[in-house]
Amino acid sequence: MRYGVSTKLSPEKVIEKAVEYFEKLGLKVTARDDRMVCLEGGGGQVTITACSNKETEVDIVTSEWDYHVKQFMQRIAS
Repeated sequence: MRYGVSTKLSPEKVIEKAVEYFEKLGLKVTARDDRMVCLEGGGGQVTITACSNKETEVDIVTSEWDYHVKQFMQRIAS
């Protein structure tokens, strides 16, 4: 499933918060840079990409982690 959300956080801060949130749930980082992170675990995956404009646009692609992705989106939403 694909989700999107806007936030006032910087792309770097979005990625930092994503790693913190999803690692607590048992996912492991498989790739990361300042604007993207891929995490896997529990039979699924989450990929988050953050691009800055006036606000930061966050694109999230997931399988098996929809509930937690929605919770994360609420935490970072503007």
